[in-house]
Amino acid sequence: MATSLTGVSNTKLSLTGAEMRQAVLDNIHNYPGALPPRPLTFPQLENLAQFVVEVDFDFNSAVIRPSSYRTIGAIADALHNPILLGYGFLVIGHTDSVGGRQYNVGLSQRRAEAIRDALIDPFNVNPAALEAVGMGEEQLRDPAHPTSGVNRRVQLVNVGKKFCFGRSGEQFVCP
Repeated sequence: MATSLTGVSNTKLSLTGAEMRQAVLDNIHNYPGALPPRPLTFPQLENLAQFVVEVDFDFNSAVIRPSSYRTIGAIADALHNPILLGYGFLVIGHTDSVGGRQYNVGLSQRRAEAIRDALIDPFNVNPAALEAVGMGEEQLRDPAHPTSGVNRRVQLVNVGKKFCFGRSGEQFVCP
């Protein structure tokens, strides 16, 4: 898992989580309806190292099911790998199309935050390295089957070097 998150350039991602959230809301406003007419894309993310995992939640809930803590632990282990120290990550939550688009954005944001929080406590991942973003149903993995469970997923994206370390091990934001 750690090696699938390596291989990014030293350039920083110019897109923020807040800008992504706003793009989602703008997409819902500009293209109202039950389903987005086309997936919302962020070309800036396409060449960044990333992977997708399945984390189970109860229906209409942001509480992580206990059966998924093994997956969360594996993600935490990967993020503690020395080759990933100092990198920043987006934790992107996605939903299926059950429910309204606006509601699903909020639900996916709460779920992404739940995963971020679980990585921080009890797994002690640096909170400053993680940013949660909810995409709702704006990027369906299987648009032909919008209610399919395959669309409910979490994506981790390595956004590049975020922190540097001094000679005595102190951490600071890279220039």
